[in-house]
Amino acid sequence: MVFMKKAKVDMKRSDFMKAQKLPSGSYRVQVTVDGKRISVTADSEDEALYRAAALKTYRERVVTDSPTVGECLDEYITSKENVLSPKTTLVYRQIRNNGLATLCDIPVDKLTNQRIQIHFNSLALKRSAKTVHNAHSLLVSVMSVYNPDLRIRTALPKIPKKIKQLPTAAELMGAIVGSDIELPCILALWLGLRLSEILGAKRADIFDMAVQLPTKAVSVPALHIHNTIITVGGKQVEKSTTKTKDSTRSLPLPPYIINLINQLPPEQEYLVTYKGQAIYKKFKRLLKLHNLPDITFHDLRHVNASVMLALGIPDKYAMERGGWSSDKVMKNVYQHTFAAERHAADDMVDNYFNAILAHENAHDK
Repeated sequence: MVFMKKAKVDMKRSDFMKAQKLPSGSYRVQVTVDGKRISVTADSEDEALYRAAALKTYRERVVTDSPTVGECLDEYITSKENVLSPKTTLVYRQIRNNGLATLCDIPVDKLTNQRIQIHFNSLALKRSAKTVHNAHSLLVSVMSVYNPDLRIRTALPKIPKKIKQLPTAAELMGAIVGSDIELPCILALWLGLRLSEILGAKRADIFDMAVQLPTKAVSVPALHIHNTIITVGGKQVEKSTTKTKDSTRSLPLPPYIINLINQLPPEQEYLVTYKGQAIYKKFKRLLKLHNLPDITFHDLRHVNASVMLALGIPDKYAMERGGWSSDKVMKNVYQHTFAAERHAADDMVDNYFNAILAHENAHDK
């Protein structure tokens, strides 16, 4: 196995490569390196092409010394800076420094499955299962470029399934209405917006949307969600894109929310001017003041999803409203349940089987 230390990936190579979509949904690119045909697979077409181009570039530029795992991580992260969000890049660097530090000094050609397993055994004692999985995922991605011959097989801790007991929408509305963060909370609870989408929303994003009713077409005010503001390293960074392609969407604004917006100073460009951390702290104080369970601000979006489930909203429309890319993510969110509604569902099931038992007992007598 040969490596290239601090070389740049020739991305033009990807222009001559084609990615094939596999039945599993992954993409495969076949590339010839050192006279051998090698298959490179990834979850997306762009990632498969990138890995194939990177593999060919590094295998063709031969040097005698092997880079360290840390050097490969640094170069991989740097090469992705123009395609990843600043927040994702920051998270990758944090994982590199905090989750993979003990592997960073090892030359790539000396890295083995045994060393990797020992590292993650130790990491699992100090960090959450999710953190361990995130660190392992980054390592696998980097090694697929710098040492594709190493088939990484690691036993990792299982991520525990967490199901929160959320307050009802009525309980949350009782705490939110009239507070100084009513508008951001209502946008999350009623419309299911992410905090980054709320912070990025502007007056200019409100427009008249045509809606075709069975008998006529009407025009309703709507919010076009396409701009976001995220916090990176304590600073707010504005992006002209949303989290995913499906997150860019338009939602009708009910009169109540329009009224809240109309109460804002006319010269105010952004609908919400608080910073994300300020909203989070104020929200936590509201929960405590009203004796509500300690949930995150993002959980308001989960309550919105659960409300749509309780109302029987078809998955297609729920996905469109929430900006979810797949029903898998959406249905995972739906697993957050309201205690009262869950109890009612339990009673319905119990009553059904109790009725069967009562019928059987009466039949036996």
